[in-house]
Amino acid sequence: MMLAMALFWGLVIWAGVLLIRRLAQPGPGSRAAAVPATAQEILKERYARGEISRDEFEQMKKDIQ
Repeated sequence: MMLAMALFWGLVIWAGVLLIRRLAQPGPGSRAAAVPATAQEILKERYARGEISRDEFEQMKKDIQ
C-alpha cells in the first residue's frame, strides 16, 4: 500500500514538472523563439509596411551590403 502511494505521488510530481516545463517554453509563433532578424530583413519589413520609400529602401540596402 505504501509503495502504491509513493508511486502515485511520484507520478503527480513528475506530471507537474512536465507541465511547468511545457508552459515555460516559448510557443512556435513567439518572437522570442525566432532567430534575431538581420538588418536586411528589418529593412524589407519596413519597406513592406510603407515606412520608407523605394529610394530610401534601395539606398539603405546598398549601405548595409
